[in-house]
Amino acid sequence: MSTSGHDRPISIAMLALGGQGGGVLTGWLVETAESNGYIAQSTYVAGVAQRTGATVYCVEMFPSEKAEQAGQLPVFTPYPIPGDVDLVIAGEMAETGRAIEKGFVTPNITTLIASSHRVYSMPEKEALGDGIMDLTTVAEVAARVARNFICFDMQQVADDTGSMISAVLLGAIAASGALPFRRQAFEETIQRTGKAVEANLRGFAAGFDGMAAGAQQAETRSAADEAVIEGANGEALAARIQADFPDAIREIAMHGALRTLDYQDVRYASDYLDSLVGIVEIDLEDRGYALSNEVARQLALQMSYEDTIRVAELKTRKPRLDRIRQHVGATDDQPVRVVEYFHPRLEELCDTLPAFLGKAILGSTAARKALAPLFRKGRNLTTTGIGGFLLLSLLARMKVLRRRTLRFRKQQSFIAQWLRQLDSVAREDYERALAIAHCMEIVRGYGSTYERGLARYLAIIESAKSAADVKRLHKAAMADEDGEAFTAALAAEGGA
Repeated sequence: MSTSGHDRPISIAMLALGGQGGGVLTGWLVETAESNGYIAQSTYVAGVAQRTGATVYCVEMFPSEKAEQAGQLPVFTPYPIPGDVDLVIAGEMAETGRAIEKGFVTPNITTLIASSHRVYSMPEKEALGDGIMDLTTVAEVAARVARNFICFDMQQVADDTGSMISAVLLGAIAASGALPFRRQAFEETIQRTGKAVEANLRGFAAGFDGMAAGAQQAETRSAADEAVIEGANGEALAARIQADFPDAIREIAMHGALRTLDYQDVRYASDYLDSLVGIVEIDLEDRGYALSNEVARQLALQMSYEDTIRVAELKTRKPRLDRIRQHVGATDDQPVRVVEYFHPRLEELCDTLPAFLGKAILGSTAARKALAPLFRKGRNLTTTGIGGFLLLSLLARMKVLRRRTLRFRKQQSFIAQWLRQLDSVAREDYERALAIAHCMEIVRGYGSTYERGLARYLAIIESAKSAADVKRLHKAAMADEDGEAFTAALAAEGGA
C-alpha cells in the first residue's frame, strides 16, 4: 500500500521491548524518509521496567515537496493517534494485542507487521503453574481488524541470519509496501550507518523474503518440540518406550525420560519409566490415557527438581554462554562478562549435603544460629571469570553424589507417596486422581517458593473430597502469591 498520496503525514507506531533495537529501527525509518525527500520526526514513550509494557515509538513523515507547495511545515504528533495510524509494528506477539487494545490498528487503514515469537512477561514467569497466555485469539483478531496483517517468527529469522530483529522488521516493512520507498533505499540506509552492515543486510533480506513469500501465520503456542534422541542411552530409552508404552503417551514419556537422563543418569531415567509403567497399568484406554499423560509430565518435573547442583550445572553449560553472547551481539573477539546473583538459604545448602549431615544441622538450634548469618545476603558471582566458573563447575560435579543428599531423599519419599495415592484413588475415582495429578504443578521451584507450594498441595489433599474440590482449591492456590484466595477457599471447604 503506497501512502505517498496522503495529504496528512504518514503515521507509524511501533511497540518494542528492550533489546529489540526499537531506537535503531526508528532511526533507520527517519533516515530513509529524509534521504528520499521527506520531512520526518520520531518520538517515544518509554515502557515500564521488568516487561510490564513496551516502549511506544512514533514516527511521522511528510513529503518536502508538498510542504513547500503549501508554504508551511507539517504538524507532527508526539504520540500515535488511535484511528489514524498507517503502519503498526509489534516486536513480539503480546505487543500485537497491546497495539490493538490501544486502538492503533484500524480496518482499511493500518498495515500491521508483527513477530509471532514470545518474550514472556514477569507475571507469566512468576505464575505457580503454567502462566503463559494463549495469544491465538490475538492473531485471529489482528487478521480481522488490520488492512494487512503480516506475521512470522522474525526473532528466529534474526537468530538464523546472525542479525538483530530490528533488521528483519525493516525488511518486512520494505516488502509490505506500507511506505513509499524502494528496497534499495532501505538498504542504503543500513549501509550508511556503518554498523554491523553485513549482518543487518542479511537480516533485512530474510525479512523481505519472508514477507514476500506470504508468511502470514502467527503460531503463538506451538506444539512441543519433537524429542531429540541422541547416543546409546537415548536410543535404549526410546526402544523401551516403544515396547512398553501405548502410542498415546510415548511422546511425552520420551520427553520425560530424556529430561531425567539429562538431569542425572540413565539409571534415573529408567526409574522414571518404572514409576510411569505402574500408572499406565491402571489407566483407561477409553480416556485416552489422560492420567498417564499428566503423571508423565508432572513426574518428570518432580524428579528433575531444582537444587544448587542443577542451578550450577545449567549456568556453566557452554550453550548457555553462547546464547548470552549471541543475545548481546558479541563478536568472537569481544569479551563478555556475566555476573550472576545468588542468594541460597541455609536450607538449600543443607539440602545439598549428605542426608545425615543436612538433617543434623537443620535439627540443631545452635548450628542454625551459627550458620544462618552467612546466608543472609546474596552474592554476585562472575561466572565468566576463572574463580566463579570453577566454583560452579565443582558444585555441578556433585551431581554424582546427589542420591545421597538430604533433598533427594525427601523428594523421592514425597514422589513415592504421591504415586501410591494416585494408584489408590484412580481405582475408585478416576477424575479425582486426574485432578490430584494435575494439582502437583503447584509444587515447584526451590526455597520459599517450593515450601509454599508444598504446603498448599498437602492442604488440598487433606481437605478436598472430590475432583471438583481439588480443582477449586488448585485454582485458588495459584491465584496469588500471598495466598489470600487460597486461605478463603480452604476455609470454605472447612479446612481452615
